[in-house]
Amino acid sequence: MTAVPAVAAGRRPMGGQQVAVALLLPIALINVVGFMLPIFNLARYSFNRATVGGGIENVLTLQNWTGLLSDPFYLQLILNSVFVSLGVTLCALVLSYPIALYLHRASGSWRTFLTVLVISPLLTSAVVRTYGWIAILAEEGPVVSAIRGLGLTPPPLMFNINGVFIGLTEILMPYMILALLAGFGRLDPRVEEAARTLGATPWQSFRRVILPLTAPGIALGCLLCFVLAVSSFITPKLMGGGRVFLLATEIYDQAIVTLNWPLASTLSILVLVIFGAALVAYSAVLKRLD
Repeated sequence: MTAVPAVAAGRRPMGGQQVAVALLLPIALINVVGFMLPIFNLARYSFNRATVGGGIENVLTLQNWTGLLSDPFYLQLILNSVFVSLGVTLCALVLSYPIALYLHRASGSWRTFLTVLVISPLLTSAVVRTYGWIAILAEEGPVVSAIRGLGLTPPPLMFNINGVFIGLTEILMPYMILALLAGFGRLDPRVEEAARTLGATPWQSFRRVILPLTAPGIALGCLLCFVLAVSSFITPKLMGGGRVFLLATEIYDQAIVTLNWPLASTLSILVLVIFGAALVAYSAVLKRLD
């Protein structure tokens, strides 16, 4: 008969809560050092005053916030950023939903091949993809040339909001497709078959069965794309040609060009507030869906 070794005096086995704390402590420390402290630092800078030459005067003032919320330029900047991000998110959803639904229903090697095609753009830098769109949408590019070949007058597609809209939509579509696929787990083909057996038309089956079951995936994809669109810098900066002013581009200009770090910090905190509002809206949508 094997004897059970006694627990050493003064040592007790760790409970489940202690194990959880020990496992979460490293990532919590990394999160505090790498995220929370910089955010608190930005919040502190937003209440300081910029001096000539890029210095920061260590005084507490509401000048940045009052100026930001009272200046028509910055108010229009905020509205433009939100509406452009919402429009890009909507376009990405409309273009990505059929692809994600078809990919969800595919099987075998064909589904693997399509998944690789969806993920492959993410393996290329956003800078490279943006320059690719600049070449495609340029004045002598294939898109403009094809429109002229049809005898039509092409609209301006580069260095304006049109180019930014097209570029951001394409760049964010893989994220939308992956988010939709993650939310399509509730979609059971047997439910669709039951609806059709009961006499539902394809449109009725989509509206009353498919769309409600995939609504969580839609909400997740919209949240992800909206957050990425609001914080996007490379595509608006390159495809906008300095003529499209959004929050991310203005933060860059204030921090790097004019060296007004307090105002750049204020705009950065405002972006975080928009992120928080998007998360609140996402939580409210999920509660209604449940």
